[in-house]
Amino acid sequence: MIQTDAALNPGNSGGALADGAGAVVGINTAVAGVGLGLAVPINDVTRVIIATLIRDGRVRRAQLGAAVSPRPLPPAAAERLGRRGGLTLVQVIEASPADRGGLRRGDILLELDGEPVADATDLQRLMVYERIGQAVTARLLRDGAELTLTVVLDELA
Repeated sequence: MIQTDAALNPGNSGGALADGAGAVVGINTAVAGVGLGLAVPINDVTRVIIATLIRDGRVRRAQLGAAVSPRPLPPAAAERLGRRGGLTLVQVIEASPADRGGLRRGDILLELDGEPVADATDLQRLMVYERIGQAVTARLLRDGAELTLTVVLDELA
């Protein structure tokens, strides 16, 4: 979000937020208080979303089917792997891609499809429509041992 002091009022969401040169840098979305507004930035991510909405009428996302929480790695694993943290699977949804792929509650997810994951944003960034129906590798720690499992991602409904 972009925080702005532009005069925003209820009802004028959706208007352009422009810089001093007249370039649109965001779309006004909310009044956050007196003299304070919020806008969605116009950047590469939002351009892809807008293009997808225009082309398909909706944005499709892949899903793993697990609730996650950031977690520091045990010291020995952190030293061995050269990283500090991963994502603990706090819940694996029954019959989800994670469940079908053999992931379990308590596993620490380190990478998905070769990409490191340290927080939920990292994982969310990987859930693009191109991965729907695709087999991806999940590298994880389970009871201190490293495992690599294959997971076929579903479309988020």
